[in-house]
Amino acid sequence: MIRLLTLSAILGALVAGVVAYTMSPSLWQRATEPQPSAAAQAATAKPAPEEWPICTMTVTMPDADWAKLDPEFAAGKKALLAEDWEGAIAVLESAALRDPRNADIQNYIGYAYRRLRQIGPAIGHYQQALTLNPRHRSAHEHLGEASLVLGDPATAEQHLAHLEDICLIGCEEYDDLKRAIATYKKVVAR
Repeated sequence: MIRLLTLSAILGALVAGVVAYTMSPSLWQRATEPQPSAAAQAATAKPAPEEWPICTMTVTMPDADWAKLDPEFAAGKKALLAEDWEGAIAVLESAALRDPRNADIQNYIGYAYRRLRQIGPAIGHYQQALTLNPRHRSAHEHLGEASLVLGDPATAEQHLAHLEDICLIGCEEYDDLKRAIATYKKVVAR
């Protein structure tokens, strides 16, 4: 009986912690708020479109496993690999209608929009991914890179700091964003 009560208390505390974590304003919301000097920075330090930081995403899960989860999700991943950005958006948005709480789908849709150089919709989908999962590493990386495109390295640095907190032993997303920030600074310094 005591074990059952203890287990119930621990489980209750865990659930309460998860609810509190998801209900409170996340750090990314504060990080993506417009800075007063962002417009001035964007006017002077915006890189040319051919210098936009575009990361490459890799698909490590075999297609058969994705197909088991959702055939449209699998088709969207295949379209991303084939660099069919518009096709990926169409299929993934359909998958998102059935699975609106999937942060990965939102992140992939944002990635496809960014590859089409449609930064506004891309940022919206990355932010949706972070709303669903505030610790989504790829969404932080991609939002940081999108911030660089908009000429806002301070926000990119904030996303890098979030990745540093999330990736306790280091991760590819942190390394990629750090490299993109360094490249951005070199381009702006020219």
